[in-house]
Amino acid sequence: MKNVFRYFFIWALWAFFLPCTHAQELQASVSISTEQLQLDQQRNNAQIYSELQRVMQDFLNGRRWSNDVFREEEKIKVNLQLILTKASSLGDFEANARLQVLRPVHGSTYETVILNLVDRNFNFKYIQGSPLNYNDNNFFDNLSSMLAYYANLSLAISYDSFGLYGGNFFVQKLNNLTNIAQNAGTAWGSVADIRSRVSIAENLINQQLQGIREINYQYHRLALDTFKDRPDAARKKILGLLSQMRQLNALRPGAAMIRLFFESKGDEILQLMDEAEAPERQQAFALLGYLDPTRTESYRRLLR
Repeated sequence: MKNVFRYFFIWALWAFFLPCTHAQELQASVSISTEQLQLDQQRNNAQIYSELQRVMQDFLNGRRWSNDVFREEEKIKVNLQLILTKASSLGDFEANARLQVLRPVHGSTYETVILNLVDRNFNFKYIQGSPLNYNDNNFFDNLSSMLAYYANLSLAISYDSFGLYGGNFFVQKLNNLTNIAQNAGTAWGSVADIRSRVSIAENLINQQLQGIREINYQYHRLALDTFKDRPDAARKKILGLLSQMRQLNALRPGAAMIRLFFESKGDEILQLMDEAEAPERQQAFALLGYLDPTRTESYRRLLR
């Protein structure tokens, strides 16, 4: 597949001489917090939470999500944090989830956050001792489908950051998974709700919004990966990409993937533009303030 070639060409430059293994794609770390649970909501039942953490982590790491071959050092780092807010003795759980996906930056030891997502509707059922069953064409339960959703989303965003539309395979899987879950009656939101799983999946496949995926690629490969050697050119590239994002925002104001881009990259862009010349900093402030108004005060330091 073309996306496979694009992705591994980059990695091959960094790890050509290391032995090859048929490892899974993800290096996921799952943590579960029970601090917001009341004592009568099984807060003290540590056994089920340690089991749930292990089962979720094994589900993400022990499954192959594609036919691609990954070396150990190539695995995509994923952090999934669950903050449980409700739990019942019947195994019903409500939680807030935070998903972070990391990517190495070429020529440095820096790892950039390519996805920073908060899900305030991570609700599921889990009975102690139960296995997680999943395949791409059936709905078994909300927990396995949500984990598969975020595995494919992590891979789509990561592949896109290395190759133009490199994540197409996972974008298709994501939309198939979402359609199956919706048909099963799960509350995964709607396109109108920009924080919903449905809206994110729709944005990734919507032809009108493919420019956001192009920006993801160009930002990482043509700006961030080159920043160490050519910082001035990289900053000019970032300003051009922000201008492109403004045009896309006019088509779909506040689209899910535009929101996610700035929740993942806003602070980083601020750091990168902070040492630019005054005219570039002013231009960056105008664009960032327009596209990401919730962080306008943070961006204001560019006007010093």
